[in-house]
Amino acid sequence: MRLHLPVSRDTVRADGVAGVVLGVESVPDGLAAGLLAGVNPVYGLYGYLVGTATGALATSSTFMTVQATGAMAIVVADVTTISSAEDPGRALFTLSIMTGIVMLVAGLLRLGTILRFISNAVLIGFINAVGVNIVLGQLDNFTGYEASGANRVLRALDTVTHPGQLDLRTVLVGVATIALIVGLERTRLGQLGMVVAIVVTSAIVVVAGWDDVARLADVADVPRSLPGPVLPDLGLVLPLAIPAVSLAFVGLVQGAGISANFPNPDGTYPDASGDFIGQGTANIACGVFQGMPVGGSMSASSLLKSAGARSRQAQVIASVVMAAIILLLGSVVGYIAMPALAGLLMLVGYRTINPHDLYSVARTGRVQAAVLLVTFALTLIIPLQYAVLVGVGLSVVLHVISVSNQIDVRQRVYADDGAVAESDPPAVVPPDTVLVLQPYGSLFFASAPVFEAALPAVESTSRNAVVILRLRGRSDLGTTFMDVLGRYAQALLDADSKLVIVSANERVVEQLATTGVLDIIGSDNIYEGDEWVGRTVRRAHGDALEWIHANER
Repeated sequence: MRLHLPVSRDTVRADGVAGVVLGVESVPDGLAAGLLAGVNPVYGLYGYLVGTATGALATSSTFMTVQATGAMAIVVADVTTISSAEDPGRALFTLSIMTGIVMLVAGLLRLGTILRFISNAVLIGFINAVGVNIVLGQLDNFTGYEASGANRVLRALDTVTHPGQLDLRTVLVGVATIALIVGLERTRLGQLGMVVAIVVTSAIVVVAGWDDVARLADVADVPRSLPGPVLPDLGLVLPLAIPAVSLAFVGLVQGAGISANFPNPDGTYPDASGDFIGQGTANIACGVFQGMPVGGSMSASSLLKSAGARSRQAQVIASVVMAAIILLLGSVVGYIAMPALAGLLMLVGYRTINPHDLYSVARTGRVQAAVLLVTFALTLIIPLQYAVLVGVGLSVVLHVISVSNQIDVRQRVYADDGAVAESDPPAVVPPDTVLVLQPYGSLFFASAPVFEAALPAVESTSRNAVVILRLRGRSDLGTTFMDVLGRYAQALLDADSKLVIVSANERVVEQLATTGVLDIIGSDNIYEGDEWVGRTVRRAHGDALEWIHANER
C-alpha cells in the first residue's frame, strides 16, 4: 500500500478554507451518522475524524472523503449482534475492523472491476429504499414518540396511528431545523447552513428551557478527548462476518462512484482497487480508534471539491478542525437537540430518493422492474445486511438471464468474389448443402438451450448436408455446450450428414475429446484456426463441397 503525504504550500490557502468547511460540517453530520446507526453518536464523530484523515493518506483518489454514509449507517443499525453484545461499542469497533479487512482484500485482489456486474436496477432500488429507511428510522427522535414494530415500516405506521402521543415541541424543533437548512443553503452559507440551523434550533431549546426535548447529552456522554485505541472482540468475528461483507460491498459501490466522477488534479482517474485499499485501511483505523464503519462519501467529497480543495491536504485539515472542536467544545456539543439531528437526517433521506431514476428503470422492461421492486421491498422489510446480499444475487441472476438470452445464430454465405453475406439460417437443414453458421453472444451453460433452439432443425430430408459451425475466439465452452454439439452432430450423422467445427483452439479440441463429442464428429471434421481470419472456414467450405459431390456419385 502506498501512502500519499498531503503536504503542499502552493495549495495551503485553498485547502485550508475547504478543510475548515468540511471539518465544521462533519461534526453534526458525524453525530447524526452515529444516531442513524443506532449507536453512541460519538462513535459516528470518531469515525468521521479517523476515516477522513486515514482516507486522505491511503486512497488512490485525491478528493475521496472517507466518512460514514447513510446506507452504511442503516446497515449497522440492523446488525442485532451489536445491540445485544455485552459491550456494544467494542462489537461496533470489531465490525469496523472486519469491514476494513474485507475491503483491503478486495483491493489487493484487484476486484475493482466486479462492481460493473451489479445491476443498475438493484443499485437504484437499494439506494432509494435506504432513503426511505433513513426517513422512517428517525421518526422516534423527530416526534418524541417511541414506536413499536418489527421493522421501520411497521414502526412508522404505529407513529402515524398515534398522533396524540407525539411531543409538539420535539416536532417543532425538527420541522424548524429542516426549514432553516433548506433556507440557509440558498444563502452564501451554503453547506454550512446545516451547521447554523442545528446550532440555532438547539440554542432555542436551551434558552426556552424545553427540558422535555431530548439532547445529545441525554443519550451519550460527549468526551472532551480524542479516541484511544481499543482491541477487537475476536469472539464476535463469525457473527459479524455477513454484516462486514455487506458493509464492505455498500461502501465500495458508493466509493466507486467517486472514483469514476472525481479525477485527480493531474487529470487522471483514480484506480478503483486502490481506493478499495484506502477505504479498507481507513476502516481498520476507525475500528482501532473507536469509530463506526466508513466508506467513500459522495456528499462529503462533493462538498470538499466545491469548497475549493486542491489536494489531500484539505482532508487532513478537516480532521484537525474536528479534533479541535471535540477538545475545545465537547461539552457544548452535548446541547445539540436530538430532533434537530433527526431533521437533518430526514432531509438527507428525502434527498436520497430519486423518483425519476425509479421511473426510468421501471420503464426499461419487466425483468428490470421486477428486480427493482424486489430489491426496494426487501430493503424496507428485512435487515439490510441480508438485503444487500440478496441484491447482489439478483444482479448475478439478472446478468445470467440477460447474457443467456442474447444468442444469435447467423448463416454466412460466401460469394465467388470473396464477399461474405449474413442472413437468418433456414429453419431446417436443406439436403446437399453446405451451411456455415456463426454464433454471436456468450456461449456458456445457461445460454446452451437458447443456442440449441436457434440451430436449424435436422429432419429426415436433411441428407448429404454439411453444417459448419465457426467458433473463432471461443476458448472455453463447457460440458453443457458440448452436450448440445454432441446431440446435433449425432442427429446430422443419423441423416447421413455431418457437423464440422472450424477455428477451434487447443482448449476446445481438448474439451471435445474429453466429453466424447470428438468421437461423434470425427477428428477429420475439426479445423483448428490460425492467424488468418476466414481462411480456415473457406478451406472447410471447399472440403465440404467435395464431400457432398463425392456422396452424390
